[in-house]
Amino acid sequence: MTVTHPQAPPLPAPKFADVNGVRLGYYEAGPRRGVPIVFCHGFPELAFSWRYQIAALADAGRWVIAPDQRGYGLTPGPEAVEAYDMEHLTGDLVGLLDHLDVDKAIFVGHDWGGIVVWQMPLLHPDRVAGVIGLNTPFTPRLPLDPIEMFRNAYGEDMYIVHFQKPGVADAQLSADVEKTIRFFMRLPIATVADFEARPPEFRSLALQEGLARYDATGDTHQLLTPEELKVFVDAFERTGFTGGINWYRNFTRNWEKAEALPRRIDGIPCLMIMAEHDVVLPPSMADRMGDQIDDLEKVLIEGSGHWTQQEKPDEVNAALLSWLNRRFPL
Repeated sequence: MTVTHPQAPPLPAPKFADVNGVRLGYYEAGPRRGVPIVFCHGFPELAFSWRYQIAALADAGRWVIAPDQRGYGLTPGPEAVEAYDMEHLTGDLVGLLDHLDVDKAIFVGHDWGGIVVWQMPLLHPDRVAGVIGLNTPFTPRLPLDPIEMFRNAYGEDMYIVHFQKPGVADAQLSADVEKTIRFFMRLPIATVADFEARPPEFRSLALQEGLARYDATGDTHQLLTPEELKVFVDAFERTGFTGGINWYRNFTRNWEKAEALPRRIDGIPCLMIMAEHDVVLPPSMADRMGDQIDDLEKVLIEGSGHWTQQEKPDEVNAALLSWLNRRFPL
């Protein structure tokens, strides 16, 4: 299995904004007209993960902004774990809008970035024109601490639970950065049905154990070209993984602070793009989103695993532009 789509053009030159206590690195493309689109990446990713979307949407006349978020790439973050909670992560995006003198934006998020963008209309509704979730669905506040729920469902070795241990996962992922990136950013090796049919001990999502066993020699499921791999490896060799892991270390804090937030998103156009073979964020997780969002469309990207905007860029770009052209015409 190989990637057949063409390599995207290089990113534009980075820009920087001093916002919310960090020096935020970001990329901007396209004409400054209409409602800007802010792309928010996941873990372990960078703004570079949106390279295909930045190029395609800018070519279509859209104003595109993609930050390296707090703790990633060009945006070093503070040492304090609590500096990576949802208040800070969404505050960075508000600060970026203020820096650009923008009233509202359409926020697009994948993986952890998806969690952040779905919180934007709850925390900062006056700054949100629309929301697009890629793989990550909107989930209202859970009835229990999410870390306890993950622990009860999957055990101590589930990667999000494992990430709570100070310094442990940080060292494991940083020991061989190239191996880590190659392990994470692979094309799907199983369908959702195949994964769910495995015995429970093989569905624990103990990614750190999989990383320890992983041998990239002869791996035919590699997502990235050597040039693309180098971008990620160079970035994480410079920054390490602690900044990104600290996002996970705020699950409980975010849950506690969200008690008074709304449980619905009303009056804001939303799009959910699902990936057929994402075993971590399967399409079924979005089944009930229509119960909490009054203006929602859904699109399924067939044949894609977790890294959808990089695996199926043409399909993702088509879904984005179709929705944007209908809901936010230029």
